[in-house]
Amino acid sequence: MTKSKKQRAVFLDRDGTLNEEMGYINHASRFILFDFTLEAIRLLNKAGFMVFVITNQSGLARGYFDEKLLDEIHKGFLEKARSEEAVIEKIYFCPHHKDGVVEKYKKECNCRKPKPGMLLQAQKDYDLDLKKSYMIGDRYKDVQFGQANGLKSIMVLTGYGLGEYTYEKKNWLKQPDYICQNVLEAAHIIQKVETSA
Repeated sequence: MTKSKKQRAVFLDRDGTLNEEMGYINHASRFILFDFTLEAIRLLNKAGFMVFVITNQSGLARGYFDEKLLDEIHKGFLEKARSEEAVIEKIYFCPHHKDGVVEKYKKECNCRKPKPGMLLQAQKDYDLDLKKSYMIGDRYKDVQFGQANGLKSIMVLTGYGLGEYTYEKKNWLKQPDYICQNVLEAAHIIQKVETSA
């Protein structure tokens, strides 16, 4: 019996990467996808990658919104993606923050990026090959998260990306593997790299 081949994945940050950065999204109307997001996900699917969203949502711990709203936003997003043939396997989120006001979420955890908990859970759930996987985000902490866990890391200049890249890159210990204008350009880069490998 042959051992099944581990899956490659692309992990996507949410706010500022897939949708407009709005601070804490405390109403479904404030969740606005970028025009290019679903095309990017379709490209990644076509390139043979499983796609996951991996997002810190400390607004839950801070009491800015509840899990019902977050679930509504994520269900709506997944349904829209599915209707346009863009497959997202799962959305992993961390609700915790040590300074939270909602008791059940107020704690130091192992899942808040750049800690590896959400990534390790996805690896366990889907038997992923992290060394052949990617992390895409608009914050340097997303890059650090990817690098610390053996992923190739791409920083996008949407959301906080342009500001962080412009003013803070000189202080970064290690640069991202790629800098892209947005997640669609990142998807094209991944497709190009993987087809020429």
